[in-house]
Amino acid sequence: MLSRTAAALYWLGRYLERADFIARLVEATVRLDALSARPAGEAAWQSALAVSYTDKAFAATGHPVTLAHVARFLALDASHPGSIVSCLDRARNNARAVRTALTREAWTAINRAWLMFHNRSSTGGPTETLNLLEAVKGETRGFEGAIHRMMRNEATLLIQLGAAVERADNTARLLDVKYHILLPEGERVGGAVDRDQWTTILQTVSAVTAYRWLYSDGLKPRNVIDLLISRFELPRSLAACVEEVVTLLSALAKRTGLQGEADRMARARMARMQKTKTTDVIVSGLHQYLEAFIAENAMLDAAVARQFRFI
Repeated sequence: MLSRTAAALYWLGRYLERADFIARLVEATVRLDALSARPAGEAAWQSALAVSYTDKAFAATGHPVTLAHVARFLALDASHPGSIVSCLDRARNNARAVRTALTREAWTAINRAWLMFHNRSSTGGPTETLNLLEAVKGETRGFEGAIHRMMRNEATLLIQLGAAVERADNTARLLDVKYHILLPEGERVGGAVDRDQWTTILQTVSAVTAYRWLYSDGLKPRNVIDLLISRFELPRSLAACVEEVVTLLSALAKRTGLQGEADRMARARMARMQKTKTTDVIVSGLHQYLEAFIAENAMLDAAVARQFRFI
C-alpha cells in the first residue's frame, strides 16, 4: 500500500470520529443549556469551546457566547478545523483519494453527512440543531457499520486505528475540561448544576446506561472518572481505546510486516493502563494524568505516521 493511501485511510478515520464527537458535544450542551430545568448558559458553551480547543478562535469572532453563535461556530464555520463541516470536508477529501478501498455504503454515508452541511448557513433553534446533529450521528454510525462489513484488510484496520486514536484524545480532553469548569457563583460541588455537568459528560460519550449498569450508588464524579478512564467495558473509555489501538497495530503488523516504535509505545501504554487505579489518579492529580495522556497520544500518533511512512 502506498504511504499516501495509508495516510488518507488513517485520517479518514480520525476526521469522522472527530465530527461525531463534536456533534455529540454540541448536542449534550444544547440539552444542558436549552432543555435543562436550570439552563447552564455561557459556562456550558464556554466549556464546549474549551473541549474542542476552539475557544480562542471563537473569541476572535467577537460574537457573544450563546447557543446560536457557538452551535453555528462548532457545526458550520469552515474557517477553523474544529468544526463539524471542516472535519467532514477533510474526511470526504480523504475518502475520495481512496475511493476504491471503500464500499458503496461507506462512501455514501460520508457523502450524505457532507451534503447535510453543504451551503447551510444556520443550525436553527434548539430543536432544529438537535435534529441536524442526530442526522450527522446517524451517518457516522452508518459509516462505522459499513466499515465493520468491509473486507478485514489493511484499509479497514487503518481507518479503525485512526478512529481509536482520535476517540482516546476526545475522551481525555472532555474529562479534563469538566474537571476544571468553575461552577457558577453560589453553586456547590455535588449540587444540581454540578450533577447536570457530569451527566452531560455521560451523554456526550453515550454512557448514561452503562453508568447505571456498572455503578449502583448514584451519580458521583469519582465513578464517572473511573468509568471514562479504567473500565474496558465502555468503548469510549481510555482503557478501551488503548486496548483497541494495540489490537489494531498487531493486526496491521501481521498483514504488512510493519512493526516498530508505535507498537512498543502502544503496548507500554496498555501495560500502565492495566495497573492504573482511579483513586491513585485522583490523589496524584487528574489534570496532570490527563495532560500526560493527551501528550502521549500525540506522540503515538506521530509514531504511527513514521511507522507507516505517512511522512
